[in-house]
Formats: sequence, structure tokens, C-alpha cells
Amino acid sequence: MKKPELLAPAGDMEKLKIALMYGADAVFIGGKAFSLRARASNFGLDDIEEAVKFAHAREKKIYITVNIYPHEEDLEGLTDYLKALEARNVDAIIVASHAVLRAAKMHTNLEVHISTQQSVTNHLAADFLKDCGAERIVLAREVSLDELRPLAKKASTELEVFIHGGMCVSYSGKCTLSNTMTDRDANRGGCAHSCRWHYDLFKDNELLNKNEPFAMASKDLETVQHISSLIDIGVDSLKIEGRMKSIHYIATVVNTYRRLIDDITENIEPNIPHYLLDIKKAENRLTSDGFMRGMTSIEQQLYNMRSEQPTQAFVGIVKDYDDASNTLTFEQRNYFAEGDMLERFSPSGEALTFQVRNMKTIDGEKVAVARHPKQMLTMDAPFEMGPYDILRKVQS
Repeated sequence: MKKPELLAPAGDMEKLKIALMYGADAVFIGGKAFSLRARASNFGLDDIEEAVKFAHAREKKIYITVNIYPHEEDLEGLTDYLKALEARNVDAIIVASHAVLRAAKMHTNLEVHISTQQSVTNHLAADFLKDCGAERIVLAREVSLDELRPLAKKASTELEVFIHGGMCVSYSGKCTLSNTMTDRDANRGGCAHSCRWHYDLFKDNELLNKNEPFAMASKDLETVQHISSLIDIGVDSLKIEGRMKSIHYIATVVNTYRRLIDDITENIEPNIPHYLLDIKKAENRLTSDGFMRGMTSIEQQLYNMRSEQPTQAFVGIVKDYDDASNTLTFEQRNYFAEGDMLERFSPSGEALTFQVRNMKTIDGEKVAVARHPKQMLTMDAPFEMGPYDILRKVQS
């Protein structure tokens, strides 16, 4: 059974390293130019070079999003930028516009993947883009499993499918709400996420949503129960969305799908309820399986923004561990206190629990409560921990 690539997002270098360490085979990142996530902490060319070296040292890959729909004035510098990416040995670029695809094929030897924004929903469209030079197609998120089966048999390109993360309420992400309401072009990197704002609904001047705000957004995508089908179909890459998400989200989601994919491809019966519980440790919005079963209904939509419940389980990230004193140094992220039970979540082993004891500042001052995000602290550890291990509060 062929093992598909697990592709993860990263909005900065720390998230990139977390994604790769926690099980991603490849990471997609945005540069500071020609990318759709203008608000992400995007990568300059020196950062991209560092990212590629980090990934390649681990036999993993880096893809760069060059996925704006450029207007004429946006084309300036495009060819030079593509050549600069090629010189830094990126493994592929992800593009939405034929202009970027054509420039890449005319002036570089870059591998090109076609963004979901091209709305590819059939094998003829996929083969047309292959004839234009594309090696992989990121299928439209509106493609169901029943539609994917015959498509995959007929298409002559690699296929990539979204399996987790935020879903744009608009068809294949091609939305103009942000343009109209804020003058920020969603297709050129400026989406204001207008669909997730609070709205009032009126009918004949009567307010309909008197008790709660209304939003148009869809629930986040979660496909734990469909990964086996996607693998059987032969999808080449399974993609997680979320370059703006936290390192806890990235680590938890990536590692859960990593273990699930490994179970399935190694003929181990996956414990689906267990993996669903693991995923929920990182979620702060309701989820659905999107279009996997076919056309969506009201059950896939997120009309009530009050369903957002940010988790505070992520309380710290390990920076160092001292064998001699059995002490770990960590960076605090959320509130917790002396005596609380924590879970060590690690890419290198099973989750282990321990009680918070002897917590101190770096200067050795005793601390009863960790309440300052990004503060560096130390505490006793009953077992060895490594850099980038994550500390989570055990929910009572």
C-alpha cells in the first residue's frame, strides 16, 4: 500500500520545524511576495534557504506558495523571484495563476503544483494543466470521495487533497467579500475573513437573530474517518491547512494524522476514537468532514460564532533539559500552577504525565503560578524531555 505524503503548513520558522519534527513529510510556506497569506509571518529568501536546508537534512521537502492572482502591476519581479527560489533548491511552488505557471516553466526548472483555487474537479482539467507543465494538482475542496475515485483513476498527474483545517465559505476560496467590504483583495493576499464577522439578519426590518450573532463561515475540515479511503484511492498528498495556527495546533494535528497514516499503511487497525480525541486537543472551532460525503448541508456550516472555544491546554514548550539535575527549561504559553498535572507531548515518544513541582524563574526565584506568556521558567522533570516537546495541561 502506497504511503501518501503528509503536507503541513507553517507561518514561521518555529512552526516549520515543529511540523517536520512532529511527522510532516513536507511543509508549504509563503514567501514575502506573491503569496496569499499577507498577515502570516512569511519567509524572506534567507529564511527559505534555511528552511530548505533544515528539511533536506531530514529528507523532507519545502513547497513555496506563489499563489496570488496577479494583476499587471503584480508581475514586476516575478521571474527574478522564481529564479531565486530555484537557486535555493525549493522542492516545488504552488501556483493559482497561469501567468505564474508559464513564467516558472519558461524561466526555471521548478516543479509546479496547481492550487486548489484553480477549482480542478475532473481529470480533463488536471491533464490540461499537466500539458501546461504542472506536476501536481491540489484538487478543489468541493470534490467528494465518490467523485475522486474515477478522477484518480483517469488523471495522469499527482493529486493532492485537503484533509484538515479552515474551509473557505466561497467556492474553492475565490471570494470577493473582503474586496467589497474592506478593499482588501482576497486573491492577492489581503483576505479580511469577512465571512467570520458578526452580522445581523433582517426580514422586513425585523431582526431575526435577536439572541446570537450570525456568520457565514463553514466549520473546519476534519477527515480522520476518511483517511483510509483516501489512501485506498491513491491520493499522492494529504494536506493540512493553517499557516496562521499555533505551534500546538500544528504539532497536535500533524502528529495525529502521521500516526493514523502509518497505522493504515502498515496494516495496523487504527483506533479512530483515540485519534479523534487527540485532534480535539487542538481544535477551537467545530469541525465537519466537508464535501467528503457529497454536497454539504447546514450541518457543515458555522453560523454561530459562539461555538469558538479557544483551548488553553497548551501551557509551554521545552527549550532544554539538564540530565544532572533532572530539570527542564521551558517557555510558558498559558496559565498553570504548582501542583497541576501536565502531559509531555513529544514527536519521539508516547505522551507522559507528571506533576508540576519546584517551578522557578531563570534567576532561581520560586514561582507558584505561571501567568506570563513567553516567560522562561524551570521545573523538576521526572523523565527526560527534548527541545520542542510540548507541555499540555491535563484537563480534569
